[in-house]
Amino acid sequence: MANIKSAIKRIKTNKKSTAINTSQKSAMRTAIKKVEVAVTSNDAAAAKEALTSAIRKIDKAASKGLIHKNAANRHKSRLTKKVNSLNA
Repeated sequence: MANIKSAIKRIKTNKKSTAINTSQKSAMRTAIKKVEVAVTSNDAAAAKEALTSAIRKIDKAASKGLIHKNAANRHKSRLTKKVNSLNA
């Protein structure tokens, strides 16, 4: 264990931010899965609703630096393509 006060504080803040980041990333993955479940069940209305929620969470994760912006755009593009395929 660290003896230096600043190192102790770093450990505490790292644990706190890790917990927050893990929670947000998990929420993002859950939102993505909800969209995919709605698409597989051919429920267009639920898929569109879940898509807006998922995009919001993906953008938030990208802005916080949890995922790269290009990865965020790739996720959004693929999900949107799946939802739009229901309407066609």
